[in-house]
Amino acid sequence: MLEESKSLTAIRAADVSAEINPPLAVKRRPPRTFAAMQHRNFRLYFGGQLISMAGTWMQLVALGWVVYQLSHSDLMLGVVGFASAIPVLLVSPWAGVVVDRVPRRALLVATQTAAMLLAFILAILAFTGAVQTWHVIALAAALGAVNAFDGPGRMAFVVEMVGREDLTNAIALNSMMMNGARVIGPAIGGLLLATVGAAWCFFINGLSFLAVIAGLLMMRLSIHRAVHHNGSPWQQLIEGLRYVMAHQEIFALLMLALIFSVFGISYSTILPAFAEEILHSDATGLGALTSAIGAGAVTGAFLVARYGNQGKRGRWLTYALIAFPFILALFAYNTVLPVALLLAFGLGVGFMLVFTNLNTLLQTSVDDAMRGRVLALYTLTFFGFAPFGNLAIGTLSQQWGINVTLTLSAIVTLVLAAIVIALVPHVRKMQ
Repeated sequence: MLEESKSLTAIRAADVSAEINPPLAVKRRPPRTFAAMQHRNFRLYFGGQLISMAGTWMQLVALGWVVYQLSHSDLMLGVVGFASAIPVLLVSPWAGVVVDRVPRRALLVATQTAAMLLAFILAILAFTGAVQTWHVIALAAALGAVNAFDGPGRMAFVVEMVGREDLTNAIALNSMMMNGARVIGPAIGGLLLATVGAAWCFFINGLSFLAVIAGLLMMRLSIHRAVHHNGSPWQQLIEGLRYVMAHQEIFALLMLALIFSVFGISYSTILPAFAEEILHSDATGLGALTSAIGAGAVTGAFLVARYGNQGKRGRWLTYALIAFPFILALFAYNTVLPVALLLAFGLGVGFMLVFTNLNTLLQTSVDDAMRGRVLALYTLTFFGFAPFGNLAIGTLSQQWGINVTLTLSAIVTLVLAAIVIALVPHVRKMQ
């Protein structure tokens, strides 16, 4: 009887101890909305990128305002956007070959360092009062060349941090982070722009790159083993193009990225002019407008992070491609700031549902050996052809007015996306 009592006491004590100190073998996974956060490397990346991207958005708000104040030209806003993206058009296919051949962390450290130096150069020009429009165009082109390597490198690096199991969640959380920065950065940027001037926005952006560089260097990654590729870089480039052409769904996703980039989101190029001419607002209003778009994008990314693993990504993509043009057309003719902020929020949600689902569907469909080259083609279609949309929307808004130009962009986006989905209906069923 005494032995039985001791046994029961020991069992109860063990139960209490287990409640206080859970067994080490049992790992509590975070909620699936934040599943990728269990990976230390991704947490470092997330934190560093959040700070850096906030600085980047701060600079973009200040840059657009500076260009418009120097030139008072919608066309010049389009020219700056053209200059920033045209290097992506020229360099991206080759950048994909590089991404598949070199250690991706080393590549990202190099690109982030280069972007930091360009931000400091712009800050010096602004502090000294020497900045001119051609300076901005030249630095935008240089940054575009850096981003041609940085974009596919960052996207391909995600799988190294989290593995394939949490890849979808990591992409969504990364998008949420980038657009969380899109809320924080423009709000701070608009405030700093109105109080201390654009130069401080550029300088703080330069400092912000230190956070992501430090995060990359602190990561613990498996030893990179050089992959021996058969053939020259040219042959590898052709191999990547043939791979895309042989997979109908991947080709269709790239075409949708091209359409959405050139005709859908090019409206952001003339936001400074829209804020001043249509909404009759100042730099603070521009910052609020950009922040509203960012808040919508964060919401869209959260939805993908929470429900993305349940499939139906192709259906989400289709619905977003249909809804976005209608919201853009309403946005074009609105003149009331509070309503504009609400519609801008909707544009942000639509943008993120398209962007994240395109990225996720590509990353989960492509072979690892082709990841860098396919994502470089995605960078090419989504960002490389954007300068043509930026230049066109700047030119047309100068000639026809902002309202008509934005409405035309919405109509073209809707029609062309509908044609691609009709020709490749399997896109709607992709998981």
